[in-house]
Order: sequence, then structure tokens, then C-alpha cells
Amino acid sequence: MPGRATTNFMDLPERDLSRFIIEPEMMGTVVIFGATGDLAGRKLIPAIYNLWQAGYLPRRLAVVGAARRAIDETDFRQRMCEALKKHSRTGHGDSESCDPFVSNLYYQQLRFDEPGDYVRLKERLDALEAAQGAPGNRLYYMAVAPEFFATIVEHLGPSGCTHGPGCSPWRNPDDARTWTRVVAEKPFGFDLESARQINRAISGVLDESQVFRIDHYLGKETVQNILAVRFGNAMFEPLFSQKYIDHVQITVSETVGMEGRRGEFYDKVGALRDVIQNHALQLLCLVAMEPPARFNARYIRDEKLKVLNSIETPRDGPLSEWCVRGQYGEGADGPAYLAEDGVDRRSETETYVALRLFVDNWRWAGVPFFIRTGKRLQKRLTEIMVQFKDPPMHLFRELGAGLPETNVLVFRIQPDEGISLTFNAKPPGMDFAVRPVAMQFAYGHTFDEDIPEAYERLLLDAIRGDSTLFTRADEIESAWSIVTKIREAWAGAGPPLPYSPGTWGPADAGRIFRHCRGAWRNP
Repeated sequence: MPGRATTNFMDLPERDLSRFIIEPEMMGTVVIFGATGDLAGRKLIPAIYNLWQAGYLPRRLAVVGAARRAIDETDFRQRMCEALKKHSRTGHGDSESCDPFVSNLYYQQLRFDEPGDYVRLKERLDALEAAQGAPGNRLYYMAVAPEFFATIVEHLGPSGCTHGPGCSPWRNPDDARTWTRVVAEKPFGFDLESARQINRAISGVLDESQVFRIDHYLGKETVQNILAVRFGNAMFEPLFSQKYIDHVQITVSETVGMEGRRGEFYDKVGALRDVIQNHALQLLCLVAMEPPARFNARYIRDEKLKVLNSIETPRDGPLSEWCVRGQYGEGADGPAYLAEDGVDRRSETETYVALRLFVDNWRWAGVPFFIRTGKRLQKRLTEIMVQFKDPPMHLFRELGAGLPETNVLVFRIQPDEGISLTFNAKPPGMDFAVRPVAMQFAYGHTFDEDIPEAYERLLLDAIRGDSTLFTRADEIESAWSIVTKIREAWAGAGPPLPYSPGTWGPADAGRIFRHCRGAWRNP
């Protein structure tokens, strides 16, 4: 019987991406609260521009910036044009090439706690949609601090700015397709109680299906590839369990500090709230989740929630054996954290945290998950390392072949997105030896097309109404519950340990591997 033919992906027919193109009749007006802030200029407007330039969005659309600052529309357009030149991945030429897009940008001054401003916003949106013959769909993006989330949503309803499922008082009775959606930036709340309060406030105006809680890490290609590798390959999925995996490491490291502008915000948050509660725990969920019954938002988020509800911190032993907090000191390229602008000089806010957690279920019983994040570290890096167990016996020992290295699967999320697998093989020669070799998959070498920014994918999904890559209310609350337990364990533990910038954090961070095999992978 002839063998089964293999197919190179280069030989496959061109993918049909037409379902991702937003037709004019289904496009919504995009309103960005906090439009004069850093996020809008660096990420959101460039993402919308890139989607527009690639043909996913109609040539004629309306993007309304709403913020407290009193600036005119011309000034706002000029600012966004400059932002595109700096931050758009597709590049941007002279101001003439900017004009066709920025003519779709509008500005409305709005105070978040002033009801009359929302009435004026509604009037402006109604006028723009009438002039364009738009259907009245609206996407509200809250690029603001979490303390404003509830305030904004609670004002959107009574002002008549919303309609759609769960909002019958403001439903458009003439067109069931008309929708309103709200995108909320992270962090979603400050702690468990504030997250619950925000969720309660939002649920009084909007249905859960209308709320898109964004974590931009979930829009990154390699993060989505975790699911593809696990559930699209029969050779990998059975191995993701306590039977074959020794431990998992998740690293989210940055080389920057406060950069002179984030000190006041960061000092109220810290590394645990800023990164662990969202990015790191979401990555852990994708590694540890069970196969969903179907590949859609409901089933994927159900499985992630099961993982979050199963996460346990060690109950026995000293804190230092499962958790290390750090705070960077002075370095050659910048001040100590306590000397940063906006930081309390007596602050005990952590800029580094390392954790050993367990997923207490049948698949992962006894497998430690090591998570670390920090600022002013040696390298900018986000990766997941899955370390497999050793073979049950060293078969080649009598041949003098040496001990085989541990098999390792690495998902590199940034920079240089890709996946690598290290395994053992015999090198050429008369003797029998065993050496580690690596198989590498790199996006930049394998695929010719540009990699979309995470915000591009997520914004397009929000407009399409696909919430697969967004977090649900119960996910958020479960993640905050984990963080609350960790913070409670910190009580009375003393200040964070100092570490030097340009290192991999406090020297004691390796202590959490005590009673476990291995050490931190420091590429």
C-alpha cells in the first residue's frame, strides 16, 4: 500500500480570509475613551490604521477619541498622524498619505463623571452615523484606569449610547443586528473586590456577551500557537500531563524600569497585579487546559476557568520556598526603584516576583509551574518552557555515551516569536554518544507575511463579536482570588529583596526550585 503523501504548507492553497473583512453595513463606530493617552497613540490608532490599510475595515469609518483634554479635532488628527509615523508596523510616509485615514478620526471632549457629556457624545455619534449611512453599531474602548470602567458604562446606558442584548431600554427596535460592545483594558480592577464591583456595575447595563476584557498577550501569534501545537498534533497532546512533564517555567521579563512616567501608577500596582494576575496566569491556562469540546469562546473559556479554579499555592513550608519578591536597586543606566519619579521613598512595592504554583487536578497533580516577572532584568523576554521527565532508564550508560539531556519544548512569545524542541540524538562518528539537538520554528524564517500586532487581531475580533481571545468575568475574579491568596501570604514577610539591574533578579529566586529538579532557564 503506498505511503501517505506529505504536504508542505507552502503548497497549500491561499487561505480565504474574507470572513474577517468587515463590510460597511456591519462596521461600528469606534469610540476610544482616554484617546489622548499613551495606549491610544502607541497601539490602538496604529492597529486600526493597519487593519484599514490591509482592507479589513471599510475605507469610510468613524473613530471618535473621547478624553477630558480640551483640544480641537485638527490637533487630534495631527497628533494621531505623528503617532502613526512612529508606531505603525506597516510604516507611514508623508502627511499626504496620512490624510485619507485621519479624515476618519474625530474628537469629543468628555469628562467621565459628567452625564451631560455623554448626551453630547450620543448626539455626535448619531450625527456621524447619519451622515455616513452607518447602521449604528458601536464599539467603546476603555483605555483608561480601571476606577473609571464602572463610571463610563453606567453613564453610557442612561444617555442612550448603548443598545443590544441585555440592554432592552436602549435596544434599536428596528434592527436586531445593531450592536454595542465595550472593550476594557487591563488591569481589570485593583483586587478581587474591585473586580467584582466593576463586573456588577457593567452587568447592570450590558450583557456579558457585549463585554470584551482585553489581555493583549492573547493576541500574540505564538500564544495562539500553544493551542495549535497542543491540540493540532497527536504527538504532543498526550505528553502534556504529570506522566511526562517534570515542570513548566513561564518568564515575562523586561529591561526597562519606570521610564520616568509610570512610577506613580506602578507603585500602586506592582509586578504581581501588573503581570501575574493577567498575562502570566493566562499563559498558564493555555498550557494546562483540557481540550475544549469545540473551538469557540464558550468552551475555551470554560476550560481556562477550570484551570484557574484548580491553582493552589503551597500550604506548607516557608514563603521563601515558593515565592520570592524583589525590588531593583540603582544601576549604571538608571536610578533605583525608590528613586524613581512618583514612587514613595518607603515603598515595598515589588518590581520582581517568582512563584511556584500547582494545578491541583488529575492531569497536572504534582507538577510545579514556575512563574517569574520583573523589571530592569537582563533580557526582554516572554517565553514558556516545558521540561519533560528523563527516560525511565539510561540505556546507553554502559556504552560510555553519557547521560542524555532533558527534552525541552519552548514557546518564545517575544522577541523573535517561535517554537523550539530540544531532544537527544547521536552525532556522526564511530563512537556511540548522545548529544542534544534542536528543532527550530521561527515565524520570521518560515512565513513570508507580516505578523499582525496583537491589538490588530483583538480589535478586529471585538468588531466581529468573537470573544474567544478575551477573558470572561468569572475568569477575572478567579485570577484575582489567586492573587489575593498570594498577597495574604506576604503579610508580615518583610520588604522585597534587593536585586541589581541587568541581572535575572534576586539571588534567592532559585530557592523556589528546592525539592524540585531543575533551575531557571536564563537564555
